[in-house]
Amino acid sequence: MNKIIRIGTRESLLAVAQAELVKQYLETAHPEYKVTLVKMKTAGDRILDRSLDQIGGKGLFVKELDLALYEHRTDLSVHSLKDLPMEVPTDLPVLGYSHREAPQDVLVLPLGCTRLDPHKPVGTSSPRRRAQLAQLYPDCQICPVRGNILTRLQKLDNGGCGALALAAAGLVRLGLSHRISRLFTIDEMVPAAGQGILAVQAREDFDAGLLAGFFDADAGWQAQAERSFVRTLGGGCTSPVAAYAAVCGERMILTGLVAEEGAGGVKKMSLEAPKQEAEQLGMRLAERF
Repeated sequence: MNKIIRIGTRESLLAVAQAELVKQYLETAHPEYKVTLVKMKTAGDRILDRSLDQIGGKGLFVKELDLALYEHRTDLSVHSLKDLPMEVPTDLPVLGYSHREAPQDVLVLPLGCTRLDPHKPVGTSSPRRRAQLAQLYPDCQICPVRGNILTRLQKLDNGGCGALALAAAGLVRLGLSHRISRLFTIDEMVPAAGQGILAVQAREDFDAGLLAGFFDADAGWQAQAERSFVRTLGGGCTSPVAAYAAVCGERMILTGLVAEEGAGGVKKMSLEAPKQEAEQLGMRLAERF
């Protein structure tokens, strides 16, 4: 009888597609294991009539997955790193990080449209995107929109808004790259820390070596720097925060952004260091803010 690895995932199409990447790797690299997905709906998926900051933040996407690990109903959890809280339980460590899919944000227009209608709002529920969109499109209104990617696209195509701001990685992983109308540069819109990276979490006794070939070293350095920057700014910073670390050989350039919503001010700075100093780099840049 094959040994079994159970992977916990949110039940959205994107979350399942991401968990499938880990499943396929394990099945190929370790055919002696039977790998299954355990799909579940989290509080963050159920409560869609309020913004995340009103109902407890991104941690609402992981509580059920953590509980399944603690209760031994699953062996691994696969997360979009940007949805993983900055503080991870020490007994549920992150084993490693995937290769990074396109980290940028994108603009998506309704089917058949080729230019943004300035009289219709751009949909996003991300304060980070909202603050940067206000600079890119000062004459456009921003409207809140939540739900999974397909739900948002349906609202867009049904006339609920004039455009959507989304993460490129999600569209790429769902085979929806053709919906991208504009790919924002990192300079135009700094992404969320960890955007495009998958994090694999497990109990302390799981053999991380089973996933050694799946993990990406540079994505790990990027994750460390970006999350260190956000973590160092800490709970005292209620403003939208963004971070992106570009790896250039053995060096890393970390760009951080803090936006003051309402006042319209966006403060952005960059700092460079060896990538092996990723954690310290994030702390140093945050201290400059």
